[in-house]
Amino acid sequence: MEDLSGIDWEDAFENGGYIENGSSYPDLWAKRAAEFRSRHADRMSEVAYGDAPRERIDIFRPDGASKGLVVFVHGGYWLKFSKDMWSHLAEGALSQGWTVALPGYTLAPENSIPGIAQQIARAIDHAAGLVEGPIHLVGHSAGGHLVTRSVSQGSALSDETAARIRRVISVSGVHDLRPLQMHSMNTRLGITPEIAASESPALLKLRPGVKVTVWVGAAERPEFLRQSSLLAEHWSSSDLVAAYGRHHFDVIEELSDPSSALITALLSTD
Repeated sequence: MEDLSGIDWEDAFENGGYIENGSSYPDLWAKRAAEFRSRHADRMSEVAYGDAPRERIDIFRPDGASKGLVVFVHGGYWLKFSKDMWSHLAEGALSQGWTVALPGYTLAPENSIPGIAQQIARAIDHAAGLVEGPIHLVGHSAGGHLVTRSVSQGSALSDETAARIRRVISVSGVHDLRPLQMHSMNTRLGITPEIAASESPALLKLRPGVKVTVWVGAAERPEFLRQSSLLAEHWSSSDLVAAYGRHHFDVIEELSDPSSALITALLSTD
């Protein structure tokens, strides 16, 4: 696809190179996640929502009755990471009495972005059948795309589950897939103009009745600020929050803090 923008899209979507000690974060996430699972082994179960190896959901249940279901979808440009690296991000909602589900999905290029979106919709449907009450969704980066795609009109999410979704927060999400057609990772993602049009939340309508907050680190790269602003403008009923001083890798840390502004927003029932 010919690019007439003059923008260096390789640089635009680069995060780690602009974050101090950026390469250290994946090991840190994995360490914190493993420690969290060890501390909460009695609260955790893994359930399958399909036959593929990655079609599994980690579920953490609180002490006592659950207030509802929070689903966290991880990022990694649909190409890397797994649900096991993010267990510690369940702590904030779990401590507030919510059940937290972290679904896995088959990564590209083995799977396509439409296929991943369908997997996440099925995972949310499956988790919804295990937990009563309201459903709140949160996703980071590519996971932000996947949760907002789930509440876009035309998603594979069942109407029954969609009716229970009260709040969605996309944290530093990718909502416009069109620029990724000019990135080298598209040799593995396989985004065509047709896929960009059908799978970009910023080009789709929001399902009625869902409260969306678009959350982004104020210190993020310009493209991620643009992606967030674009969705907030397109879905005019949504809120846009720029977290002061936060970058793409630490903006999600507040999910592990029960008293953080991000957890307060995520669990709000207003």
